[in-house]
Amino acid sequence: MSAEVEELLKRFQSFKNVVGIMVVDNDGIPIKTTLEYNLTLHYAALMQSLREKARQAVLDLDATNEFTFLRLRTLKHEVMLCPQEEYFIMVLQNPSD
Repeated sequence: MSAEVEELLKRFQSFKNVVGIMVVDNDGIPIKTTLEYNLTLHYAALMQSLREKARQAVLDLDATNEFTFLRLRTLKHEVMLCPQEEYFIMVLQNPSD
């Protein structure tokens, strides 16, 4: 993993509402996580599926466009998904009021 990604992870961890950060490869295998492994596997599987559906939806709407970021907010958590070429980064945080 590049030094740029490591720096990005450190920066995300410094935010007060961040619960966890996960880096997952395109096969859904966690590369790095700050959460417990079973929870990371659960999020990785769900977000990998959502990532593919979001990517396809963007392409269906405009074939010249590209899926670059997804922010999903629920009552309990907020998930930010940032796809890259060989992996994707997920940041899980408590939604701020």
